[in-house]
Amino acid sequence: MTLPMRTLGTTGLATPRLVLGGNVFGWNATGDEAFRILDRFAEAGGTMIDTADVYSAWVPGHGGGESETLIGEWLRRRGGGKGAILIATKVGMLPGEGGAKLEPARIAAAAEASLRRLGVEAIDLYYAHQDDPDTPIEESLAAFGRLVSDGKVRSLGASNFSAERLEASLAASERDGLPRYEVLQNEYNLMARSAFEGPVQRLCVERGIAVLPYYGLASGFLTGKYRSAADQDKSVRGDRMTKYLNARGFAVLEALDEVAAQAGATPSQVALAWLAAQPAVAAPIASARTPDQMEELIGAMTLELSGEQLARLDSASRTEE
Repeated sequence: MTLPMRTLGTTGLATPRLVLGGNVFGWNATGDEAFRILDRFAEAGGTMIDTADVYSAWVPGHGGGESETLIGEWLRRRGGGKGAILIATKVGMLPGEGGAKLEPARIAAAAEASLRRLGVEAIDLYYAHQDDPDTPIEESLAAFGRLVSDGKVRSLGASNFSAERLEASLAASERDGLPRYEVLQNEYNLMARSAFEGPVQRLCVERGIAVLPYYGLASGFLTGKYRSAADQDKSVRGDRMTKYLNARGFAVLEALDEVAAQAGATPSQVALAWLAAQPAVAAPIASARTPDQMEELIGAMTLELSGEQLARLDSASRTEE
């Protein structure tokens, strides 16, 4: 079956309505099981894997780069290059050679390290992982531009940027003839709407910026497996559920259950399909720790919700965050 594809701005890159999150690789998805997850994603028609140099520096004994290293090993095992697989990675959160965050020397050094770990000639989509107010926007963009000119990066993205700072970056690119951020990766899901909807979303729609939101399943809450405080022990991210276990969260879960039953789908698939239907959103990002979770996520690539179903979910999640 041919999957419906979404283009990412003017990059020439395209993805189905799901980008595979790489934050789990080298952390709680390792070895052959991680390779099976990646194999299944590719077999199902997935094209983009999202990672970052900082994944998974938060794990005791890790220093960052573990996810890129595992993905690089998987690409080598596939043989014959990466084919249709697109790799997105990021700079700006992992300290290291060249300075801090988005200083030009840091961008250059981090890109070289990511290329080595991934074993690729070019990064398809390279993000500024977070804004750096201490480095002039023009300097960071010029450093990214040199990577594009050298053929080490194909396209640029920004993550965790406000509307004001993204707009300033776009203006600098236009004024100075520098590559612009074509993709935005901010948090957005049924439980986290207010920070994205409004100025950020409007800017992306107006300027043709493709959005690939992270935490598409609200750290797992929208899977439906966390329905009481007792469920928080079900994963290492269970402590994040406290802020969702309230009247609004329960209303969203009820709506997800209803729509899932109507659509013959799962709550996870419905939550991701709702996200993919929002203005400016090209594809949500979601990760899978097991092959079974990967199989479930694949269903979100083709799930189409009716206008009534989208409105039901919208209404349930509209109460004050």
